[in-house]
Amino acid sequence: MTVAYRDATRADAAALDRIFNTSFCDTFAHLYSPEDLGAFLSSFGIADWEAQLHDPAFACRIAEVDGEAVGYVKIGPMKLPVEEDSPALLLDQLYILKEHHGTGIAHGLMDWTIDEARRRGADRLYLTVFVDNHRARRVYDRYGFEAVGRYDFMVGNHADEDIIMRKSL
Repeated sequence: MTVAYRDATRADAAALDRIFNTSFCDTFAHLYSPEDLGAFLSSFGIADWEAQLHDPAFACRIAEVDGEAVGYVKIGPMKLPVEEDSPALLLDQLYILKEHHGTGIAHGLMDWTIDEARRRGADRLYLTVFVDNHRARRVYDRYGFEAVGRYDFMVGNHADEDIIMRKSL
């Protein structure tokens, strides 16, 4: 298996939307009512992806296996309720299709994320992760992220308990 990484473009909007929806549902759909899940998934679509991919405040890296998009990471402006006194960015999303878990793709995307955040002048990188997403938490722990707070991540009308994590760059 050969993994190729590249910057995502507006032409990747549909593929990114598919990866997000598939990965999110494979991991979390069982936690929500159909109404809450549907409201959440429909709240951000292809046009939103295209807008963010065109906005220089965001950066998105895509991972491909045999020319097919199988994962991505997106960073952007801070939007978390934290007091921050230095330049910071948000690791907004990191999703990989489940059949590609454990192949090293997360590490390739995380390495790029840290390098890109530094390149953009950030001193800190933040993220949120669902309290029971142990697989993701292990990755973030390996990269030196530390828990610094709690965050309500809304899926429709359902509030998930997320952990705010921070890494000094």
